[in-house]
Amino acid sequence: MVSTIDTVESLRAQFPDAKFRVEPTADMATVVVERGNLVPAMQFLRDEPSLGFGFLVDLSAVDGLKLEDDWPDRFQVVYHLLNMDSGNALRVKVAISESDCTLPSLVGLWRSADWMEREVFDLFGISFEGHPNLKRIMTHHEFVGHALRKDYNIQDGQWLGETESLMDEIGEYGENPADGGFSELIPINIGPAHPATHGTLRFFGKLDGETLVKVAPEIGYLHRGFEKHCETGSWTMVIPYTDRLNYCSAMLNNVGWCHTVEKMIGVEVPERTQYIRVIISELSRIIDHCVCIGAMLVDLGALTNFWYLFNLRERVYQIMEELCGARLTSTYVRIGGVAYDLNPEFIGQVREILKEIPKGVGDVLGLIKKNRIFLDRTIGVGVISKEDAVNYSWTGPCLRATGVDYDVRKAKPYYQYADLDWDVPTRTNGDVHDRALIRFDEIVQSMRIIEQALDRIPGGPVMSDDKRVQLPEKEDVYGSIEGLMNHFVLVYDGIKVPAGEAYHSIEAANGELGFYVVSDGSGRPYRVRCRPPCFTLLSAFSEIVEGSMIADAVPTLGSLNIIAGELDR
Repeated sequence: MVSTIDTVESLRAQFPDAKFRVEPTADMATVVVERGNLVPAMQFLRDEPSLGFGFLVDLSAVDGLKLEDDWPDRFQVVYHLLNMDSGNALRVKVAISESDCTLPSLVGLWRSADWMEREVFDLFGISFEGHPNLKRIMTHHEFVGHALRKDYNIQDGQWLGETESLMDEIGEYGENPADGGFSELIPINIGPAHPATHGTLRFFGKLDGETLVKVAPEIGYLHRGFEKHCETGSWTMVIPYTDRLNYCSAMLNNVGWCHTVEKMIGVEVPERTQYIRVIISELSRIIDHCVCIGAMLVDLGALTNFWYLFNLRERVYQIMEELCGARLTSTYVRIGGVAYDLNPEFIGQVREILKEIPKGVGDVLGLIKKNRIFLDRTIGVGVISKEDAVNYSWTGPCLRATGVDYDVRKAKPYYQYADLDWDVPTRTNGDVHDRALIRFDEIVQSMRIIEQALDRIPGGPVMSDDKRVQLPEKEDVYGSIEGLMNHFVLVYDGIKVPAGEAYHSIEAANGELGFYVVSDGSGRPYRVRCRPPCFTLLSAFSEIVEGSMIADAVPTLGSLNIIAGELDR
């Protein structure tokens, strides 16, 4: 494990005339670099074998307008890097002033920086010199201002007057230069009113016959300002907002958010709660994979499989509904625990569904595993190499389908995952076929995890007794002034999170779901950044499908499992 001092000393040795500053942070090493040294320093951090920070986890920004005493410059652009082999993490920060909001682009080092920098440009107004396509990505092209700046009013709604053609991204369609201008390239619009885009995505492209020559994605149709809303309420009030990130596995989002806040406060949740979170997380992973596979197969015309998999999903939803009163948007997890203990029937019901899943999965595999149509439509389609997948900051099943065995549950174990016996499945081809089948492999591993967790789950409380996060019992509220005051403070002022910053993540259904949070010590977040798995997955879509048949773009999109609530936030 490389220490912060080793990292800084390596940078200083490589760049003796540059200034590097270490910031004390509890979650990971943090280094502040000067703007002029950003690109060479980041390239050195990526390529130096003794450091090996080759994975760009995330890129975001913070507006320090209301933290002027602590921040000499208004903005900080924040990069999170990872050494995937050692698990060593590094935060790199660059401070920039309001009068000169410009940084050099890192697209030449990481392809994933393309969309990440566009989002920072859109929501903070920070420009990136050398970016190949620096334009808004979440808000529409007529939007005025930058929504995540602290002086932007969340109530300022702005209507779109005229849609954007995206012709500037794909170029004039004209004639096809590949055949001397003999054939004409045809513009095509896919979505948002298209079954494969589910009303929330749009792709604009050029066709040569049935071949996609150029594709430009447009996102933001479901952007609801999640990160801005998080600044307006208490830390607990964010939990319902997370339900609508990946709404196919809402409880995983709850777990990810509460896990981050608990780490910042220093609260240890009870052991029983940890097992409960593992169980509900893996159940959520199973049903999310069922939705992904079922919907993708429907797009290929295989409707029967959809019913097999959705029957399993429905059975899990029934268990979830009895547990917390909701099917889709659960809001079950709490900072410091969970809302309720398991209902008496829960463990028995889960054991029953574990007996049903192998048959449901087996029925689907029996229909597709040797099916010539399925094989022809998926093998060698939508291929991405493991090197390109890492360069695009892919995580989750899509990355593991290329042969990279990175899984947050193994790389940075949390709760009981390190004590349970399970494997990280991988495949090697990085195509639609492997991205589909690896989710079947992961369902099997999730079942192994759940079975062991059910066998080992202890008794005890499901909520921490730490008074910083636990609401007092009603008799204490009604019967003592201490209880009344504690209840009032936690509800009215909110849970107090110590001033500072942290990034923590979990393995969600689509990959690494992380939250980078800045606290000013008050009862509400100062800045919340959600690192969504889907965002980097879709950023590579154009490169994957260009040069392929237009029909192949549909299963390719389905195999990525793009959930717009998570993508757009």
